[in-house]
Amino acid sequence: MTTPFRFAYLHGFASSSKSYKGVQLAKAFRQHGVTLELPDMNQPSFSKLTYSGALSVMDQRHAEAPDKRWRLIGSSMGGCIATRWAQLNPDAVDRLLLLCPGFDLPSRWMMLLGEEAFERWQLTGSHLFEIGETRAPLWWKFIEDAKTHPPIPSASCETLIIHGRADEVVPLESSLQYVHHHDNASLIEVDSDHGLVSALPEITAQALALFEIA
Repeated sequence: MTTPFRFAYLHGFASSSKSYKGVQLAKAFRQHGVTLELPDMNQPSFSKLTYSGALSVMDQRHAEAPDKRWRLIGSSMGGCIATRWAQLNPDAVDRLLLLCPGFDLPSRWMMLLGEEAFERWQLTGSHLFEIGETRAPLWWKFIEDAKTHPPIPSASCETLIIHGRADEVVPLESSLQYVHHHDNASLIEVDSDHGLVSALPEITAQALALFEIA
Protein backbone atom coordinates (compact mmCIF):
# COMPACT_ATOMS: atom_id res chain seq x y z
CA MET A 1 0.00 0.00 0.00
CA THR A 2 1.47 3.37 -1.06
CA THR A 3 0.68 6.18 1.35
CA PRO A 4 1.85 9.77 1.87
CA PHE A 5 1.90 9.14 5.60
CA ARG A 6 4.17 7.50 8.13
CA PHE A 7 2.75 5.60 11.08
CA ALA A 8 4.20 5.11 14.55
CA TYR A 9 3.19 3.67 17.91
CA LEU A 10 4.55 5.56 20.93
CA HIS A 11 4.69 3.25 23.94
CA GLY A 12 3.89 4.15 27.50
CA PHE A 13 5.91 4.64 30.67
CA ALA A 14 8.16 1.74 31.70
CA SER A 15 7.42 0.04 28.38
CA SER A 16 9.49 -0.25 25.22
CA SER A 17 9.47 -0.77 21.47
CA LYS A 18 8.56 -4.39 22.29
CA SER A 19 5.24 -3.35 23.84
CA TYR A 20 2.62 -6.05 23.34
CA LYS A 21 0.03 -3.65 21.94
CA GLY A 22 2.57 -2.03 19.65
CA VAL A 23 3.85 -5.34 18.32
CA GLN A 24 0.34 -6.67 17.71
CA LEU A 25 -0.77 -3.47 15.97
CA ALA A 26 2.37 -3.51 13.80
CA LYS A 27 1.52 -7.08 12.79
CA ALA A 28 -2.01 -6.02 11.80
CA PHE A 29 -0.65 -3.09 9.79
CA ARG A 30 1.82 -5.35 7.98
CA GLN A 31 -1.06 -7.52 6.81
CA HIS A 32 -2.20 -4.46 4.86
CA GLY A 33 1.25 -3.66 3.54
CA VAL A 34 1.81 -0.75 5.94
CA THR A 35 4.73 -0.26 8.34
CA LEU A 36 3.89 0.83 11.87
CA GLU A 37 7.12 2.12 13.38
CA LEU A 38 7.85 1.23 16.99
CA PRO A 39 10.39 3.76 18.30
CA ASP A 40 11.98 3.32 21.71
CA MET A 41 11.00 6.41 23.69
CA ASN A 42 13.41 5.63 26.55
CA GLN A 43 16.20 7.88 25.34
CA PRO A 44 19.01 7.84 26.24
CA SER A 45 17.78 5.23 28.77
CA PHE A 46 14.85 4.69 31.13
CA SER A 47 16.88 5.93 34.09
CA LYS A 48 17.69 9.19 32.24
CA LEU A 49 14.31 9.55 30.52
CA THR A 50 12.82 13.01 30.09
CA TYR A 51 9.69 14.32 28.41
CA SER A 52 11.84 16.42 26.09
CA GLY A 53 14.05 13.42 25.32
CA ALA A 54 11.01 11.39 24.28
CA LEU A 55 9.87 14.23 22.04
CA SER A 56 13.32 14.30 20.42
CA VAL A 57 12.81 10.69 19.31
CA MET A 58 10.01 11.90 17.04
CA ASP A 59 12.09 14.88 15.94
CA GLN A 60 14.80 12.48 14.74
CA ARG A 61 12.34 10.19 12.99
CA HIS A 62 10.65 13.09 11.22
CA ALA A 63 13.98 14.48 10.02
CA GLU A 64 14.47 11.27 8.03
CA ALA A 65 11.57 12.17 5.70
CA PRO A 66 10.25 15.65 6.55
CA ASP A 67 7.93 15.69 3.53
CA LYS A 68 5.75 12.93 5.00
CA ARG A 69 3.10 13.59 7.65
CA TRP A 70 2.45 11.31 10.60
CA ARG A 71 -0.50 9.33 11.83
CA LEU A 72 0.39 8.44 15.41
CA ILE A 73 -0.84 6.01 18.04
CA GLY A 74 0.15 6.89 21.59
CA SER A 75 -0.43 4.73 24.66
CA SER A 76 -0.59 6.24 28.16
CA MET A 77 2.49 8.50 28.46
CA GLY A 78 3.04 7.91 24.75
CA GLY A 79 -0.36 9.47 24.17
CA CYS A 80 0.70 12.60 25.99
CA ILE A 81 3.99 12.69 24.06
CA ALA A 82 2.20 12.18 20.73
CA THR A 83 -0.22 15.01 21.48
CA ARG A 84 2.53 17.38 22.57
CA TRP A 85 4.61 16.59 19.48
CA ALA A 86 1.55 17.24 17.31
CA GLN A 87 1.04 20.55 19.12
CA LEU A 88 4.64 21.56 18.45
CA ASN A 89 4.54 20.30 14.84
CA PRO A 90 0.96 20.86 13.62
CA ASP A 91 1.88 20.60 9.96
CA ALA A 92 3.62 17.26 10.50
CA VAL A 93 0.76 15.32 12.14
CA ASP A 94 -2.42 14.35 10.34
CA ARG A 95 -4.27 12.19 12.90
CA LEU A 96 -3.89 10.86 16.41
CA LEU A 97 -5.17 7.72 18.11
CA LEU A 98 -4.65 7.99 21.87
CA LEU A 99 -4.99 5.00 24.19
CA CYS A 100 -5.73 6.00 27.79
CA PRO A 101 -3.53 9.09 27.31
CA GLY A 102 -1.56 10.02 30.43
CA PHE A 103 -2.02 13.77 30.50
CA ASP A 104 -0.76 15.94 33.38
CA LEU A 105 2.25 13.72 34.13
CA PRO A 106 3.67 15.46 37.25
CA SER A 107 0.34 15.62 39.09
CA ARG A 108 -0.53 12.10 38.00
CA TRP A 109 2.67 10.70 39.46
CA MET A 110 2.18 12.49 42.76
CA MET A 111 -1.26 10.88 43.07
CA LEU A 112 -0.05 7.43 42.02
CA LEU A 113 3.00 7.36 44.31
CA GLY A 114 1.56 9.32 47.21
CA GLU A 115 2.85 12.63 48.53
CA GLU A 116 5.50 11.09 50.82
CA ALA A 117 7.09 8.91 48.14
CA PHE A 118 6.88 11.75 45.63
CA GLU A 119 8.72 14.11 48.00
CA ARG A 120 11.32 11.42 48.72
CA TRP A 121 11.89 11.10 44.97
CA GLN A 122 12.64 14.81 44.82
CA LEU A 123 14.91 14.77 47.88
CA THR A 124 16.97 11.76 46.81
CA GLY A 125 16.91 12.60 43.11
CA SER A 126 15.86 9.09 42.10
CA HIS A 127 12.98 6.63 42.46
CA LEU A 128 13.03 2.88 41.81
CA PHE A 129 10.18 1.80 39.53
CA GLU A 130 9.06 -1.80 39.34
CA ILE A 131 6.44 -2.02 36.59
CA GLY A 132 6.06 -5.12 34.47
CA GLU A 133 9.53 -6.17 33.32
CA THR A 134 11.01 -2.78 34.19
CA ARG A 135 12.92 -2.53 37.47
CA ALA A 136 15.11 0.55 37.32
CA PRO A 137 15.61 3.94 38.96
CA LEU A 138 14.40 7.10 37.28
CA TRP A 139 15.93 10.48 38.00
CA TRP A 140 13.93 13.43 39.34
CA LYS A 141 14.77 15.43 36.24
CA PHE A 142 11.95 13.49 34.56
CA ILE A 143 9.46 15.48 36.66
CA GLU A 144 11.37 18.76 36.41
CA ASP A 145 11.47 18.52 32.63
CA ALA A 146 7.81 17.49 32.35
CA LYS A 147 6.86 20.68 34.21
CA THR A 148 8.37 22.75 31.38
CA HIS A 149 5.63 21.44 29.05
CA PRO A 150 1.87 22.06 29.19
CA PRO A 151 0.22 19.54 31.53
CA ILE A 152 -2.50 18.93 28.95
CA PRO A 153 -1.18 19.52 25.42
CA SER A 154 -3.65 20.54 22.75
CA ALA A 155 -3.37 19.12 19.23
CA SER A 156 -5.34 20.62 16.33
CA CYS A 157 -5.54 17.46 14.19
CA GLU A 158 -8.32 14.88 14.20
CA THR A 159 -7.98 12.89 17.42
CA LEU A 160 -9.64 9.68 18.57
CA ILE A 161 -9.25 8.53 22.17
CA ILE A 162 -9.97 5.01 23.37
CA HIS A 163 -10.15 4.75 27.15
CA GLY A 164 -10.96 1.90 29.51
CA ARG A 165 -13.79 2.40 31.98
CA ALA A 166 -11.86 0.37 34.57
CA ASP A 167 -8.63 2.37 34.19
CA GLU A 168 -7.15 2.89 37.67
CA VAL A 169 -3.98 4.61 36.46
CA VAL A 170 -5.44 7.40 34.32
CA PRO A 171 -9.12 7.92 35.19
CA LEU A 172 -11.61 8.00 32.32
CA GLU A 173 -12.57 11.49 33.46
CA SER A 174 -9.25 12.78 32.09
CA SER A 175 -10.23 11.85 28.53
CA LEU A 176 -13.83 12.98 29.03
CA GLN A 177 -12.53 16.42 29.95
CA TYR A 178 -10.16 16.47 26.97
CA VAL A 179 -12.88 15.80 24.40
CA HIS A 180 -15.17 18.27 26.16
CA HIS A 181 -12.63 21.03 25.49
CA HIS A 182 -11.52 19.90 22.01
CA ASP A 183 -14.02 19.81 19.17
CA ASN A 184 -11.55 17.88 17.01
CA ALA A 185 -11.43 14.99 19.50
CA SER A 186 -13.81 12.10 20.07
CA LEU A 187 -13.87 9.34 22.67
CA ILE A 188 -14.70 5.65 22.63
CA GLU A 189 -15.15 4.04 26.05
CA VAL A 190 -14.36 0.34 26.35
CA ASP A 191 -14.77 -2.25 29.09
CA SER A 192 -11.09 -2.63 29.89
CA ASP A 193 -8.37 -1.41 32.24
CA HIS A 194 -5.36 0.82 31.61
CA GLY A 195 -3.54 -1.85 29.63
CA LEU A 196 -6.43 -2.15 27.15
CA VAL A 197 -5.24 -5.63 26.14
CA SER A 198 -8.78 -7.01 26.19
CA ALA A 199 -9.83 -4.19 23.84
CA LEU A 200 -7.04 -4.82 21.32
CA PRO A 201 -9.36 -6.15 18.58
CA GLU A 202 -11.46 -2.97 18.75
CA ILE A 203 -8.35 -0.78 18.94
CA THR A 204 -6.98 -2.48 15.83
CA ALA A 205 -10.23 -1.99 13.92
CA GLN A 206 -10.47 1.65 14.96
CA ALA A 207 -6.82 2.31 14.04
CA LEU A 208 -7.22 0.84 10.55
CA ALA A 209 -10.41 2.84 10.01
CA LEU A 210 -9.05 6.13 11.37
CA PHE A 211 -5.86 5.82 9.34
CA GLU A 212 -7.74 4.67 6.23
CA ILE A 213 -5.84 1.42 5.91
CA ALA A 214 -7.79 -1.18 3.93
